Amino acid sequence: MRPRGGTTTVSSTATDATDVTDVTDVTAEKAAPDAPDATDVSDGVDVSHRRWPRVLGALLAVALIATGGALYAEGRQLRDTPATANLALTDAEATTRVTGDVSSALGKIFSYGPGATAATRAAAKEVLAGKALQQYAALFGQVERQSADQKLTLTTEVVRAGVTRLTGSSAHLLVFLDQVYERRGRAPTTASAQLTVTAELREGRWWIVEIGST
Repeated sequence: MRPRGGTTTVSSTATDATDVTDVTDVTAEKAAPDAPDATDVSDGVDVSHRRWPRVLGALLAVALIATGGALYAEGRQLRDTPATANLALTDAEATTRVTGDVSSALGKIFSYGPGATAATRAAAKEVLAGKALQQYAALFGQVERQSADQKLTLTTEVVRAGVTRLTGSSAHLLVFLDQVYERRGRAPTTASAQLTVTAELREGRWWIVEIGST
């Protein structure tokens, strides 16, 4: 017959083992929430990757707006430069007109004969104004006397004229002339001249307001 104490010992041992198992399960359950879950980490990486396209898109939009603003400012600056304000570079019709008017005027006021100085003086009043008219009037008296005394005939032709600057109301030109002098009893003499001319548009007509030599 076995003593009761042995039975008690076996039962106590089994109970202790069960208790240890329960404690281990409880410990595992408590530790589980604090441990990182593999699925959650994977989802976190995916969300991060999904955010990058939106960030890059925003950065590209800002860059495009900044670039567009810079290009607009640069274009505005170019449009406002003196070079582009010069109509001689952009308006062929206006350039041709002022070149023709000035060339015709110079041919008239620098061509005369012994008996035609009055017509030349009258023509000057129709194409010259301001300083140019004053200078011409002061010198033409000498020209009339020379023409009468020496029987001098002068014929002037513009061979080339270029507009260096043109606005809506003023023009600066560089003009090359050929002049033929004829005196009674002598062979004709040809000379070249180069002039700078300033013209102004008044009442739809170009008037020469200043003439200079170069």
